[in-house]
This record gives sequence, C-alpha cells and structure tokens, in this order.
Amino acid sequence: MIISASRRTDIPNYYSKWFINRIQEEYVLVRNPFNTHQVSKIDLSPEAVDCIVFWSKNPNNMLDKLHLLRDYKYYFQFTITSYSNDIEKNIKNDDIFNTFMRLSDLIGCDKVVCRYDPIIITDKYTIDYHKKYFEKMAKILSNYTDLCVISFLDIYKKVLKNMRDINLYDINEYAIMELSKFISDVANFCNIRVSTCCENYDLSQFDIIKGKCIDDDRISNILGFNIKSKKDRNQREYCGCIESYDIGAYNTCLSHCIYCYANYSQDKVKSMTSMYNEKSPILCDTINNKDIIKSRKS
Repeated sequence: MIISASRRTDIPNYYSKWFINRIQEEYVLVRNPFNTHQVSKIDLSPEAVDCIVFWSKNPNNMLDKLHLLRDYKYYFQFTITSYSNDIEKNIKNDDIFNTFMRLSDLIGCDKVVCRYDPIIITDKYTIDYHKKYFEKMAKILSNYTDLCVISFLDIYKKVLKNMRDINLYDINEYAIMELSKFISDVANFCNIRVSTCCENYDLSQFDIIKGKCIDDDRISNILGFNIKSKKDRNQREYCGCIESYDIGAYNTCLSHCIYCYANYSQDKVKSMTSMYNEKSPILCDTINNKDIIKSRKS
C-alpha cells in the first residue's frame, strides 16, 4: 500500500506531530470528501505500508522526526517556488534551499524530488524571471536531487476570484516551449532530469518526460524490488501517478497560496483548522454517530 501525505494539505509543514502520532498508533481515519459520512480506517503499520510519499513546500518540521520513520520507506516531493506573499501568503523561502539540502543529506538525493510548480506568468513573474530563478535553484541543488518536476498553472474556477488582483498572463505554447527548453538545458548541465506533472504538452524534444509523482519506478528502486501497480483513476487525465491512499484533508493547508485547489475558502480553512488535535485519529475533524467507518485493505 502506498500512502500519500498529502496532495490535499502540507502535512510535513503543519501537521508533523499529528502524522507521527498516527504512525505510532499505526492507523489513520480519512473522511471521503465526496461522501462526508464515509470514513476510511487505513492501516499504517510498517507491514501494511510499502512506501509513503510526502508532499511539502517546507518539510523543516519533519527533519527532527525522521528517526521515528526508521521502519518505513518514503520519499519527499519538495516544492520550491519563487513567488512572494502576493501569491503565496504564508510561505517563507528564506532558508528553503538549506532545508532541501539538509533533508537530502539525511535521506539521500534519490528520496527528495524537487518540484518547480506551478509556473505562473504575470507582469512581475515573467519568463525571464523564471529563467533566472530556476537557474539559481538548479545550481544550488545540483548534488541534492536527481529530478525536477515542472508544471504550468491550471486555473480552477473556484480559485479565479483569489487571483483577480494579479496581472495573470495566458501561457501560450510558444512561452511553454521557450521556458521548457531553457529549464531542460540548465537542468542537464546540473545533472538533474526533468519531468512534467499533468501536462498534455509533448516536451520530449527537450528530454522532458511525462512524470509520475507517485512513481512505481522510484518506489521500486527504494524498496529494492519491483512493485505491482495500477494508474490512479481518481486523478486528472494526464496524471501518471499510481494508486495510493491520501490521508490528508481539504481546507486545512495554512500556506494560503492563491492558486490552491485544495482550499475552498478562508472561512472553511479557519473552521477546519480550529478542530486540529494532534492526537486525533482524523485530521482537523471529529467523528460523529452518523459516520460509517470501514477498514481499507491494501
């Protein structure tokens, strides 16, 4: 069984104590976001979990807890972006490269995937701006990761209102090709491979492959044997990820990025996070007598 922690929220950054408590109790409860009274009980014992995939913009709060994961296999999807608080309200990038390098030194560069996404083009964050930042990032991290994942902004209807105050440019195919070639050239110089996340553009001419963030090949290499896997049918059309169980919850991420699809409103986030209890079996939630709990089998 593969655990995703999490596409829905930044568990390493904001909920690392809760996560470790779930690991120590060896189970977690997860509410179905589309059927609110359906709750899954997921076995988190080392025998049940093949690999954990962490997603974070700043996993610094996990670094002192990694020794508690000694019985587990895992890797990190570590997102580094170049934006200020006009786009990412609560992200502090002052020491982000050092955090990345420390994590890589602790667990190995094959277990820390760099993500440069989403790529947003505005009058402030131009193509040239992204070129300069990506080159800086790639040179710093050249010995600390073997892969960088890129994607271009997908605008969801529910977040359009959050982006009304920035001068957002349409990303046309020419711009995508220009920036992709530059990224590929720089990454190749720094011995970093590049893949895309959920992109329908064919960038193979630049040696950029269509990626799988929850990646059976990477997981197999970490485990030391090949795993059997199926494509995750619950993800977007161009997503290549294999099946996993996500243990996060929507409307709980405190980064407040204006492009985020996982937070519906600030009021909802306040309501959800007010229920946070690091000892609860379910993230930022409580179980009531209408809920039906069913064990999920690996």
